[in-house]
Amino acid sequence: MSKKIAVVHTGPVTVDPIKNTFAALAPELEIVNIVDDSLLKDAMAVGHVTSRIVQRMCWYFGAAEQLGADVVFNACSTVGEASDIAAATIGIPVIKVDEAMAREAASIGERIALIATVPTTIGPSSRLIEKCARAQGKAASVKSTLCSTAFELLLKGDKAGHDNAVIEEITKASREADVVVLAQVSMARLLSSIPDTLGVPVLASLELGVKDVISFLARQAQ
Repeated sequence: MSKKIAVVHTGPVTVDPIKNTFAALAPELEIVNIVDDSLLKDAMAVGHVTSRIVQRMCWYFGAAEQLGADVVFNACSTVGEASDIAAATIGIPVIKVDEAMAREAASIGERIALIATVPTTIGPSSRLIEKCARAQGKAASVKSTLCSTAFELLLKGDKAGHDNAVIEEITKASREADVVVLAQVSMARLLSSIPDTLGVPVLASLELGVKDVISFLARQAQ
């Protein structure tokens, strides 16, 4: 029987990239999308995740369990910590899209550059990387850069403008880092455009996160 993954999104920009990545890597999995684009908007309006956002995340995770999902896949870094709370209210596993990336970044080096285009992502992503480093018995120094105009350009449909702005920040950050981390799924497609001469690894959450789900299901099946 095919396994069902419920993906919880805080906006439309992550739906197709995640759906297409699952289709490419594990086409046998059934993907169900739960999208509430008010979650990220509400968090950005006040600068942090609120109790109402946490409550809605709990509702959506509960709905995912009710519709028969085997795993909930949280697609947004901003609500990563809210997903930890919501995960405790259901009886199925929850995997965060950026956790595998954070683990790999922590394993590479201590100087970690975090590039984000949404300000509410920086805190949760930085804390996740630091948590993963501690779990590995390491220290992590996370230096974050907010490319605030890039996300606005992406929402307006200016992908080229978004890409150029983010790549410029990646290049700058790489000069003083062991690894560069792209905080959001919306940035993952830039990996193929990053210069080979950069000199340090650049990690994105999309493929690593999807592979994390696939690996988890494979272990469960053993």
